[in-house]
Amino acid sequence: MAEALFQIRGLTKKYGNRMVLEDLDFDIHRGECLVILGRSGSGKSVTLRQLNGLEKPDAGSIVFDGINLSELEERELFPLRRRIAMLFQSGALFDSMNVFDNVAFPLREHSGQSEREIADTVRQKLEKVRLKDVERKMPSDLSGGMKKRVALARSLALDPEVVLFDEPTTGLDPTTSATIGKLINSVQKELGVTSVVVTHDLALAREVGDRLAYLSGGRFLFLGDWAAADRTAETEFANFLAGREDAEDAA
Repeated sequence: MAEALFQIRGLTKKYGNRMVLEDLDFDIHRGECLVILGRSGSGKSVTLRQLNGLEKPDAGSIVFDGINLSELEERELFPLRRRIAMLFQSGALFDSMNVFDNVAFPLREHSGQSEREIADTVRQKLEKVRLKDVERKMPSDLSGGMKKRVALARSLALDPEVVLFDEPTTGLDPTTSATIGKLINSVQKELGVTSVVVTHDLALAREVGDRLAYLSGGRFLFLGDWAAADRTAETEFANFLAGREDAEDAA
């Protein structure tokens, strides 16, 4: 088994009196794709935001490559966030910038590359997500799937070691969703990145996931590979995979 790139121990997060994550322990292995599944409001995206320090836990630790992120101040997180990219659910493109400038933005801010080097990098990253001749288009000119692909190109601009995907196929049709799944796979295999994917999309989960974690009630009811998932005795998780209602929902 590959080494643990992330080691999460006792991760706890509350909002007011609501416990969202309760004493979570898990590892993320270098080079794998871990898919986090769960119902709406179960804390999947909250878990994701802990992994690059966008939110701080109330208790516990998130250790990335030997560094405890939960102990760092905001300014100390900046260099680590170059290593841990995040693809937000909306894509979060800058509406006032064209595609080229969106992808170039992190390079201009953090890389020290010349404009000629930046142009080469932007072209390479757009080719990686299978986009051509879109550099001068504005985000408003793009389809939902194209926006997600431009956002992925931007997240890859600084050659991160980890990419965090928050609901990458939300709002997309099945064909476009399948394309996004293939891109996640190719990025992981060709670039050797470690991926964490939060999703409701079971087809995507089967396409990209090496391991699955099912979050419910602030804890993982399941953590394992697809072979174990398909024979799970955990009723709630089995119902989720099969698209069945739980007894409490059907009542």
